[in-house]
Amino acid sequence: METSPPDTFRGLPLTREQDSEIRHFIHCRERCGLPWDTPELSAMLADMLDPPEVDEEDVAALSDCMHAEHAAAVQDDEKDEDAPPPLGA
Repeated sequence: METSPPDTFRGLPLTREQDSEIRHFIHCRERCGLPWDTPELSAMLADMLDPPEVDEEDVAALSDCMHAEHAAAVQDDEKDEDAPPPLGA
């Protein structure tokens, strides 16, 4: 795991992306005048520090789903290229 210097949130071993996500959460809560030290923040930190295990089957299923979505997006783009230009263009 790539960690940032000790200036991460509470000195925890977080990646830059994780630290940014935590700071964004806190910023949004403060901006709305809400408390930020919440059970939701604790759950986010717990997931970041001890992520749930992922089965090989789940990884394969996710990979298959991603490939299918990519293929559908490429197909949609090809259809858009074949479509006539919008009226008035």
